[in-house]
Amino acid sequence: MRITTVRILVQTVMFSLFLAFVLLTTFSHLNDWPSAKWVVSKFLEVDPLVGIATAITTHTVYRGLLWGLVILIPTLFLGRFFCGWICPFGILHHLVGWVFNRRNAKEKIESNRYRPLFALKYSILIGFLAAAAFGCLQIGLLDPIVFLYRAFTTNVLPVANMPAQSAFGDYHVHAYAWVLGFLFLFFVSMNLVIPRFFCRVICPLGALLGVLSRYAFWRIERDPDKCVNCDLCLHSCEGASDPHKQLRMSECFVCFNCIEDCPHEALRFAFLPSRRREIRSPDIGRRHAVFAALVGGLFFGWTKAGGKSTRDFSSKVIRPPGSVEEQEFLARCIKCDQCIRVCPTNVLQPASFEAGVEGLWTPILNFRMGACQHQCTACGHVCPTGAIQRITVEEKLGLAEFEAVGPIRLGTAHFDVGRCLPWSKNIPCVVCEEVCPVSPKAIHCEYRQMLVRDGKKLVRAATATALTLIDSPAPGQAVGAPCTFRPGEFKGDASLSYHVQVYTGGGFVRTFPIADNDADTLVVDGVMDPVPPAGAVAAIHVQLKVPKIDTEYCIGCGLCELECPVVGDRRAVYVTAEGETRSTNYSERDRNRSLRLTRTADAGRTGRVIGEEFRKPDSGEVPDWTSLLS
Repeated sequence: MRITTVRILVQTVMFSLFLAFVLLTTFSHLNDWPSAKWVVSKFLEVDPLVGIATAITTHTVYRGLLWGLVILIPTLFLGRFFCGWICPFGILHHLVGWVFNRRNAKEKIESNRYRPLFALKYSILIGFLAAAAFGCLQIGLLDPIVFLYRAFTTNVLPVANMPAQSAFGDYHVHAYAWVLGFLFLFFVSMNLVIPRFFCRVICPLGALLGVLSRYAFWRIERDPDKCVNCDLCLHSCEGASDPHKQLRMSECFVCFNCIEDCPHEALRFAFLPSRRREIRSPDIGRRHAVFAALVGGLFFGWTKAGGKSTRDFSSKVIRPPGSVEEQEFLARCIKCDQCIRVCPTNVLQPASFEAGVEGLWTPILNFRMGACQHQCTACGHVCPTGAIQRITVEEKLGLAEFEAVGPIRLGTAHFDVGRCLPWSKNIPCVVCEEVCPVSPKAIHCEYRQMLVRDGKKLVRAATATALTLIDSPAPGQAVGAPCTFRPGEFKGDASLSYHVQVYTGGGFVRTFPIADNDADTLVVDGVMDPVPPAGAVAAIHVQLKVPKIDTEYCIGCGLCELECPVVGDRRAVYVTAEGETRSTNYSERDRNRSLRLTRTADAGRTGRVIGEEFRKPDSGEVPDWTSLLS
């Protein structure tokens, strides 16, 4: 069997595995096959660029990322084989180039010659690694494995799922999916201009493997005595590595096409061939490398200058349950969107610029799309870098051994009383209380009486069970106009009731439920004794439930915001990141987003104290108190 046939079979298996892992990454599948959660992110874990970059930003190697050695070690022996044999994004480019290629033999040979443009990927790699050295992890923007996962999650599978809405998992929609779709289509379609454009020009992972491949023991060797300079070895060369002259080690994909295309057997895959006919180092000058590193370092400064991850932290940036603190989260998250794919409620969305440029495409919770399911922790189990920790349901809900710690809080709900139906419009509504999943409920209701519009009237006549009312006299008039109530307007029902308060002078007020009414008369439930005199003030109030939030119990799941019947640009109840659990252990004001009062410590103390009672200053000590609501 030809070696290229073996390669095609391996590519088919690898791409099929990638598709299987993507399709398995749904809540229902992982719930049915719990063991699958250990393999669905395996392509991301074997990505050596993910492991190296996160090790630089966090100074640790997260469990699972050691799988990257499975790719790194063979690269030191065989060269850049991953790009030609395993990488699913590279396989997709290869397939598209093969299906849609309309070049003749001469055009194919010319298109596969090396160009200086192909060195751009090394500048991109240096820039990403320089930014990572400052703690800014951005390799996920262009890493091929991460990019392909993100494209399938936010665009490819949702679009494919539109007709059936069940064939490829739960039907989800995602913010700015068109942007990700356009980028995916652009990189794939560029194969029609430059074969394997992304792999040759853009790919930072390919650049990393290209740097390492200079040490490979087995390499392509050309025998100049057999070579007749026909250039046929360029006909199907995947990496544009110039096998017809001095082989560029950093560009060779080890696809073996050149060996099989050579009619004179002038090429072979040899162990430690002569270095005289090789170019070992990538084609990037020292000045270009320094400039790329400088840009990467400046990018870190640019992302922090806006303060989106510190001082100007957006209340919309609510992270998944189990997420580490924001600055550490940004140092770990590679934007693969695996958590978004597995989320059963569609609440997780790729961020645009809510967390600044640094947080582009990282997961945030959008409670207009869904709510965080009470007993779901799937997002942490598919995160390959530890940006979202693997937690149990008991840990999330604060049960069993975690009861003393309490539940994980994603944020806190707030009411906009100007939009809330009971608060602002006297319309009964307790939806938020009904759907609140915690116990005791974080949203509770209490009865309140509120004056109806133009509810203050005067008593014209009264009996023990009825009041005939008139409006207050207008300026210049002696008697007010008769009332014009709608019959049964104040009859009430199970959700609300109406009451009339009668002011008889001397500060004496009596309240009676209203049983019924006609155009100008109220029938009260009970007996008025004594009967109110003519001219007494009668105020009509509505009594209904109004919701309130107990922040001690709110976990920020967003179900109240999702189900709130008030539609438009903002719900009447909404959730922000204030009160989140993940930042409570950090004393710095720019990191802690607690709802508790904080103080700035005096000289000689350890810094800002969060959630601690104020200590009485020593005798003669001038306290430096700054009470802030973080």
